[in-house]
Amino acid sequence: MRLQKTVGFVTFRAMLPRFLPVLALALPLLSAHAETQDTQATAHIFDRIRSDPARLALFMRALPKGGDLHNHLAGAIMAESFLDWAGDDGLCVSLPSGRILPSKCRLATPGDMPATQLKNRQDAREIMIDALSMRDFVPTPADRSGHDHFFSTFGRFAPVLSAHQGAMLAQARDQAAADHVVYLELMISPGLGAMVKAGDQHPLHDLDLDAAHEALRQDTPRLVAEARHDTDEMEHQARDILQCDTPAAHPGCAVTVRYLFQAIRTMTPAEVFAQLDAGYALAHEDPRFVGINFVAPEDDAVAMADYELHMQMFAKMGALYPDVRLSLHAGELTPSLVPASGLQSHIRDAVEIAGADRIGHGVDILWEKDSTRLLGEMAQRHIAVEINLTSNAQILGVSGPSHPFGLYRRAHVPVVLSTDDEGVSRSNLTEAYLQALSATTLSYADLKTLSRNSLTYGFIPGISLWDGDHVITLCKAPQSFACADFLKKSQKARLQLQLEQNFADFENTISHEPLFQ
Repeated sequence: MRLQKTVGFVTFRAMLPRFLPVLALALPLLSAHAETQDTQATAHIFDRIRSDPARLALFMRALPKGGDLHNHLAGAIMAESFLDWAGDDGLCVSLPSGRILPSKCRLATPGDMPATQLKNRQDAREIMIDALSMRDFVPTPADRSGHDHFFSTFGRFAPVLSAHQGAMLAQARDQAAADHVVYLELMISPGLGAMVKAGDQHPLHDLDLDAAHEALRQDTPRLVAEARHDTDEMEHQARDILQCDTPAAHPGCAVTVRYLFQAIRTMTPAEVFAQLDAGYALAHEDPRFVGINFVAPEDDAVAMADYELHMQMFAKMGALYPDVRLSLHAGELTPSLVPASGLQSHIRDAVEIAGADRIGHGVDILWEKDSTRLLGEMAQRHIAVEINLTSNAQILGVSGPSHPFGLYRRAHVPVVLSTDDEGVSRSNLTEAYLQALSATTLSYADLKTLSRNSLTYGFIPGISLWDGDHVITLCKAPQSFACADFLKKSQKARLQLQLEQNFADFENTISHEPLFQ
């Protein structure tokens, strides 16, 4: 034990030279009431160029954005990559159905062709890109709904997903770096097939969750080990592609990545519970997994019918694993998708029954029963909402001032901006920030708050650097030994400090750039 303490102290002393210079530079920026001249100049520039789309786009692209907390890895990849991988795998595509085929194609079938031929058939490639994404989507009699087209894309590119997880992770990290993101929470489902199979083998009799948990106990170590192995393989492949720890390292290597295990909500109760049972155990054992989430269309008939049962499942697993954080897709609904009765309590149940720490989407807050009280409860409990402006416009038809983004802010509910499925949507986090400017009135200080929120409410281990609008007491003194000790113990605080340094660099550059004068 004494040796461990000595080694820890030596390591800590070695880290001080790295922490303290950054503290000296960044601490003056850490109070909302202590702006530097560069900060004030940047705010004035933002006000001046917000009606100039070209310069505003450059400004927003360079803006430090903290984290992206709502990002599905499968949906984060551009269709072009899926088509290239299909060619590499020797697969074919079907132009009439707009999908990648899971096996070698029968060339006698009209419209089927090897994916390798798409490089020489631009017309066919354009058809496939449109089918695998929301690019240029225009409703037609055969494809009338943005909602349906969006969700159908996942099945259309599914045949290439399992073999290219590492390449997908590498692309997601590089895209995050391009958007000046320092922290990425990705939703993934490693080992999902085995978990679903375990649910089939252990039916949920009389909806007895305790008995189901006991029945699954013997399978849990194997399911967790398989999920961890899949994640190891994905990360090793990604690091090789990104050339991390080499002079040729990609920018994505610098992005801190953690995962939310995502369970699929549209399966049988036994299959859903088996996913959650194993997913919570995975997040409890593997520090790379910082929480749980739920995916698939919320308006699906099964998802709607079993919603309350699903919330009880989360409550059960949350009691067993109180250290595992929970973000829930809730309220991704409108009156055009479900009856009024289906809009009354999804966000409330996610908060009050399941115990969600964050809400994903939250669009139907306008139709929730006693929504004013619910907003007050969320504000008081600091339950953040992951705002996905691009997908909400494409799937739900809710955008601009009609989006409840401004309502949440007015009610003092914490909000963060996120991408959801940036590949399918043909978007990115910079576009999300630009869309936010059209949804409500935002100042430069508001943009910084949104960016900071993404780290404050991310499921990053450690205590926050922030105490309300101010830096915590330990770190009010520049080059403080106590502050350096605090930072050593808190990954969240270290990422927050990195974001503050990024803002200092950004503001110094912007305030002296002739293009913005």
